[in-house]
Amino acid sequence: MTYLENMLPWSDLRAKFAPYAAIPLRLIVGYGLLEHGVAKWLRGPEAFAEILHAIGVPLPTFMAWLTIATETLSGIAILLGAFVWLVSIPAIVLLAVAILTVHLPYGFSSIKLLSISNGRAQFGPPGYECDLLYIACIVALCLMGPTPWSVDSRHRKD
Repeated sequence: MTYLENMLPWSDLRAKFAPYAAIPLRLIVGYGLLEHGVAKWLRGPEAFAEILHAIGVPLPTFMAWLTIATETLSGIAILLGAFVWLVSIPAIVLLAVAILTVHLPYGFSSIKLLSISNGRAQFGPPGYECDLLYIACIVALCLMGPTPWSVDSRHRKD
């Protein structure tokens, strides 16, 4: 241990709060996926299917509903900490497809300031940065295992 670590109770705090470290990830990723799925549903799956058709996705109506269901159900499951390993697979596949079919041509950065108009920022299309962050967080959640206050922690065998 270093001098600073001996003076401050960092190791005690880390040990005490380490099981809770993944909870913010779970809440942010779960809410983010849920919000995207609900937004697509509220705007109408047909509108999203038209976008998918325009970018050449086969079976756009089916894929629109599959995307909405995946985002919504994965979001709810991750928020609750339920079946995280299981829902991570379709969620990561969905994010990877979004990177390859939508975001890749726009580069890495999700924020591209184009101009300022009437005191408001105008942004260009987002790159794949956020999708990669979602994937990294989902992988981290899977590797960390169930968190306190999660459905999966109630089924974990210690």
